[in-house]
Amino acid sequence: MTVATSAIAQYSPDQFAELRALSDDEVVTHSYVRDVPLPSGGMLALVTLDNGRDHTRPSTLGPAGLMQLAEVLDAQKARAAAGEIRALAITGKPFILAAGADLSKVGDIPSYEAGLQMAQMGHYALGKLGELGVPSFCFINGLALGGGVEVALNCDYRTLDSSAAALALPEVFLGIIPGWGGAWLLPNLIGIENALKVVVENPLKNNRMLKPAEAFELGMADVLLSPANFLEDSIRWADGVVAGTVKVKRPNEPGKIERAVKWDVAIGIARKTLEKRLGKVAKSPYAALELLAAAKSSTKAEGFAAEDKALADLVAGDQFRASIYAFNLVQKRAKRPAGAPDKALAKKVTKVGVLGAGLMASQFALLFLRRLQVPVVITDLDQARVDKGLDYIRGEIAELEKKGRIDSDEGNRLRALLSGTVDKADFADCDWVIEAVFEELSIKQDVFAEIEQHISPEAVLATNTSSLSVEQIGAKLKNPERVVGFHFFNPVAVMPLIEVVNTPATDEATLATAMATAQALRKNAVITADTPGFVVNRILAKVLGEAMHAVELGTPFETVVEAQRHFGLPMDPFVLLDLVGLKVGAHVLDTHHAAFPDRFFESKALHELAEANVLLEKDSKGQSKGISTKAIAIVEKHRPADAKPYTVEQLTARLEDGLADEIHRMLDSGVVEAAEDIDLCMILGAGWPFQMGGVTPFLDRVGASERVFGGTFHDPRIRGIR
Repeated sequence: MTVATSAIAQYSPDQFAELRALSDDEVVTHSYVRDVPLPSGGMLALVTLDNGRDHTRPSTLGPAGLMQLAEVLDAQKARAAAGEIRALAITGKPFILAAGADLSKVGDIPSYEAGLQMAQMGHYALGKLGELGVPSFCFINGLALGGGVEVALNCDYRTLDSSAAALALPEVFLGIIPGWGGAWLLPNLIGIENALKVVVENPLKNNRMLKPAEAFELGMADVLLSPANFLEDSIRWADGVVAGTVKVKRPNEPGKIERAVKWDVAIGIARKTLEKRLGKVAKSPYAALELLAAAKSSTKAEGFAAEDKALADLVAGDQFRASIYAFNLVQKRAKRPAGAPDKALAKKVTKVGVLGAGLMASQFALLFLRRLQVPVVITDLDQARVDKGLDYIRGEIAELEKKGRIDSDEGNRLRALLSGTVDKADFADCDWVIEAVFEELSIKQDVFAEIEQHISPEAVLATNTSSLSVEQIGAKLKNPERVVGFHFFNPVAVMPLIEVVNTPATDEATLATAMATAQALRKNAVITADTPGFVVNRILAKVLGEAMHAVELGTPFETVVEAQRHFGLPMDPFVLLDLVGLKVGAHVLDTHHAAFPDRFFESKALHELAEANVLLEKDSKGQSKGISTKAIAIVEKHRPADAKPYTVEQLTARLEDGLADEIHRMLDSGVVEAAEDIDLCMILGAGWPFQMGGVTPFLDRVGASERVFGGTFHDPRIRGIR
């Protein structure tokens, strides 16, 4: 290949001096080379990426590792020119190809220039895989994430182990873009629609990863091979390609029609979907869209240069640093919850009782069945309600079977573990009982008092209350120490957070059991004090209360939406109210106003809206078209004569400062241990954007923290380098 057509001729090793200074304590992924004779004759140079650690520390690519790989590839290119090798293959240590850049190091990049060099160095090193003068192969033998996938994409051909843990390009999830070739190479390999799925759609679905069969179906590998003899079979397949006996077909590779017609249409649809779902606050998805769109007609060199600039811009910005903070919260702090007691104190859960058979209770029952694989019994006021709940759960099990999520044997096992009753004596051998009845203190107290007569004194009583005092719910019991809050978020199967509420009466064994149970349910648990709204609902109540108060003062609904748009929340306050239910929303505002009347508004207008069951105008698909005229008329009835509406700027400052004040109070009163726990709750329970790092870094960056209490939640602030 001549210099004129080379994508990496624009890079020089001399330009990476600043970046190399960051590699002193790098866990270097070395590139080890050995020659393997090909069956048809000649040699294959096999490069193995290995950081010398076990499978718990995947190989990552920092400055030192990238430069070593570049030097190895240069040497192999010279050997190819001399006729010493017929091909090159790159693979990884057992079970792992590579997990891309070392994020802990990327987060320490000190300047825009260093960020630009990190992008350029990746292209410089990995780009050599496509310019060796002989065919290059990647034997994807295990986990491949980010730059690991881009190692494979820069090669000419790819084999894939069918038992590999996962493949993904998660960069957009982390506030950046695939910047070592992925944004240009992938759409030109598998087509724009498939590339959008991998680069944008999957990362924004809680960082969904691909199983090998899915990746192969998309066209990310040329052949899927069994793990039994993966390396040997890969070498044999590569030899066939080199010898010309194996013809590689790529049905997903974009053709002229796709480039002329489908490419721009797919980008346009993706953009509209993003705007509808995320708004325009998050930067990385749109940067990725621009790169994918340009890949339709740009050269590889142009594509690589565009990735360099986009990656440098994002790495230098606030959202990448915030994303790394959020990533560490979810990956580390969530796995070691603050204030959690010794796991050894946890009681074993062998049977679960669910008080209630409505939708929420039935979702609980299904989740406990699937995750704990123990008997689950539900109850309600009468047999008809119980039967309705049982029918719903069995229907959901059947749906899981239909979708292939579980097989028929597991479906039958789950059905056999499920029972329903109106006789509370059937709860006698339950060691975990959770209630999901109407959100009224006296009702919850009564159902717990009734069930206490039938269960052992050691059995845990969990309440799913969203705003009532857990201590008061258990106040009339003989054993209030075994009561704990266990607050799920809807939909139960999907939302990853449980707020575990620790009351002054809750004993260590009960708290430990709640934490162990949350883990068994594959949820992230945060321990909170017993206070109105706990964490998520208290913060959302602040936003919703301010929103309703503003419109009651005559502020247009559109102004309220605009004032909070920069938060980046997945839905505006009125769509959120419609989702949770207007009566529930009114109850939450009432609860917080009663507890903190000087800081939280009640809303008589919201109560009337709830009675009329009206707020949003919706289209035939149930999507919001805006506020209904009837709702506007109801709100206007509650406007004071001296009301003064807010401007966007006034309400924005009021929302920011109100949140900073409330969160500061929550931390001072020990609702949770640290600001990190607030952010973890808001990311996992309210969809606060990952790219914002949660609510407290956001409030620091916009200056609200300093305005309200003269300090910041984080020192130094979590922000970009320019």
